[in-house]
Amino acid sequence: MSEKMDNRVAIITGAAGGIGAASARRLAADGATVILADIDAKAVEAIAGTISGSHAYRVDLTDEESVQSLTSTVAERFGRIDILHNNAAIQNDAQRQKDLDVVNLDVAAWDMAMSVNVRGAMLMSKYVIPHMIAGGGGSIIHSASGFGVQGEATLTAYGASKAALIQLNRMIATQYGKQNVRSNCMVIGFVLTPLAIESTPDVVKDILLSHHLTPELGQPEHIANLVAFLASDESSFITGAAIPIDGGVTAHQPSYADFQKLFAAMGSGKL
Repeated sequence: MSEKMDNRVAIITGAAGGIGAASARRLAADGATVILADIDAKAVEAIAGTISGSHAYRVDLTDEESVQSLTSTVAERFGRIDILHNNAAIQNDAQRQKDLDVVNLDVAAWDMAMSVNVRGAMLMSKYVIPHMIAGGGGSIIHSASGFGVQGEATLTAYGASKAALIQLNRMIATQYGKQNVRSNCMVIGFVLTPLAIESTPDVVKDILLSHHLTPELGQPEHIANLVAFLASDESSFITGAAIPIDGGVTAHQPSYADFQKLFAAMGSGKL
């Protein structure tokens, strides 16, 4: 176990699996006391049972009282809150089936995306920041998405909510930086979480990989590594950033994959 995070308390939302669980494992391995928060109490308790030094709490990010209760309980029990990873998002199959193009979008899906993905992150920040300031500072890390910086044929609400989260991140960084509260945003690409592995056909994975500049698709642990860095003092001069962590997908021209196929067929990189 590392000692980077000794005596620090971290809250991770959406911690019942995937990126949240991986981030919890990494921060705990670095010495932090980790609070795993999720609306699925049984699932998050199961994950916490596999991570030494972690504690499971149920939270409903659409309910302000639930968020306030979580943060006050954690602060009272552990004496401080140093790290917040706003990771939770609504993107289950039922939500995705309703989150279509603007004309066909179910307005309830829009409202749910905004309530969980943006309002929930705002509420967590609202109630955590005073405890961070009282403790001398802290680091907030938001899980945004490539859908928040690029257009797509569907997932309108999800993409708009992630764009709003990127701006919320800048607001927090600007408003509380002088009080030693940092806020940064990860612009995450496709990651092979257990849900993504199960629900994404191989042909789709192959298309996505063709647009990556890396040999492989991302793993939850790749994201957890960035969370750990942004939570640590090693990133003390970084705030207000929106950091792509997507295997280079947003680094190149949209025609990249097609030209790679053309060059391969030609046997040359010259047109």
